[in-house]
Amino acid sequence: MKINIETTVEQDFLQVKEGFNESLFTKLSPPFPPVRLLRFDGSEKGDLVTLELDFLLFKQKWTSLITEDHTDGKEFFFVDQGIDLPFFLREWKHKHRIIKNGLGSIIRDEITFKAKPGFLGIFLYPAMYLQFLYRKPIYKKYFRTKN
Repeated sequence: MKINIETTVEQDFLQVKEGFNESLFTKLSPPFPPVRLLRFDGSEKGDLVTLELDFLLFKQKWTSLITEDHTDGKEFFFVDQGIDLPFFLREWKHKHRIIKNGLGSIIRDEITFKAKPGFLGIFLYPAMYLQFLYRKPIYKKYFRTKN
């Protein structure tokens, strides 16, 4: 299953790149399930990010490895790939793209995932989509031009 969501923000893509840090990551966490950040190395190749998802009756650990990162004159991106996933996911790949757009930027979340078992993806898709749609107003506020 694939999810692509774009958000236009006011800051230059290199400023946005610098803002992709632990502080932003914690702000992006949705209300449910509550997420506890256990480890955040950053967004460069080789870095790890580990979360604990609290589903009230049980908790699930999620660890992603940053497998790629790249910066050029038009874009910054990094890819996180799930290496220790919650029981309901078989695969996870999330490409975070920050693309130059005039004086601002476009943040594009490109997510590919497979559920376990496969048919569960039909039910997971709306929940996953909403989790990332939740980020749009946070990105807009966090990366508003400061006067």
